[in-house]
Amino acid sequence: MGVVTAVSRNEEYTFTKPVRASITLLAGLGVEGDVHQGVTVKHRSRVAQDPTQPNLRQVHLMHAELFDELQGKGFPVEPGEIGENVTTRGIDLLGLPTGTLLHLGSEAVVEVTGLRNPCVQIDNFSKGLLKEVVHKGPDGELVRRAGIMSVVLVGGVVRPGDEIRVELPPQPHKPLEKV
Repeated sequence: MGVVTAVSRNEEYTFTKPVRASITLLAGLGVEGDVHQGVTVKHRSRVAQDPTQPNLRQVHLMHAELFDELQGKGFPVEPGEIGENVTTRGIDLLGLPTGTLLHLGSEAVVEVTGLRNPCVQIDNFSKGLLKEVVHKGPDGELVRRAGIMSVVLVGGVVRPGDEIRVELPPQPHKPLEKV
């Protein structure tokens, strides 16, 4: 079982999201008051491609263990600073299959849709950080480590300290791909 260590949202299009005492997840929409809330895509590059695409990126989750690693490499990254809504500890987010349900606290449930595809804004935040969160693996495949994306199935309030319960989908499991 994991735990929520921080929650963040921002009403404006900025790279970072201020840490909050709580966030409210809205079924089918995302984080109440967050710029990426909605049924259809809100990320600017995706809106430019096709504004009618479903929003598979309603809630962005990142693991605090990555922040620990990055801090050890000289990148002082804190919760919310690279755009996530929920910072977690104790769950291998990147190892979860597509369709995993994450029960956040006593009410909210999100369904994992895929991997965050980090962009150059990460390097604008801290030079060299992009190479730490996306790089080539031993077989030449692209390895994305900047968290996972999800959609809200059941709304509710999420706070730091809330437990996270993982519910895996039926077999066969489908590995996460970028969304």
